Amino acid sequence: MAVHYRERIITLWSVFLLGILFHTQLGLMPLFHGLPVVESQRATTINDISGIMWLMLGFFVLPMLAMMVTAFTDSKRYRIIHFGLTVFYSIMNLLHVLLDLFVKPVLWYQIALILFLLLVGLLLNVTAFRWMRLPLKANKQQEKLTSLHS
Repeated sequence: MAVHYRERIITLWSVFLLGILFHTQLGLMPLFHGLPVVESQRATTINDISGIMWLMLGFFVLPMLAMMVTAFTDSKRYRIIHFGLTVFYSIMNLLHVLLDLFVKPVLWYQIALILFLLLVGLLLNVTAFRWMRLPLKANKQQEKLTSLHS
């Protein structure tokens, strides 16, 4: 059975993005029931949090770009950059779960979700590492074999 690293990577990034969207949704759910949500920084206008909004945009867009580039690019340089990106996201997830343990009250359902996303990220690290180490020629032969059987 041929290993399709690029398909696995795109799938894992998709699961990760859905997970962080759900993490945000879980954080906002109390609002729909008339309950307050945790505020990390009180703001009076959207301009007060524009820096956070830009960071969040980048945090969501980078995996989407990674998925698109992974679908169309097989260069060794990109594979190395991509692996570094997956490691960065795993470190960010680990920091996020550690910091959320200090938020009062501790929302254990959020901790469970972030731990799940950390595991997805670690699987993404391993998959990206294996793809990075795969010789370019071997990957092209894999694609030719796949297209012959399609």
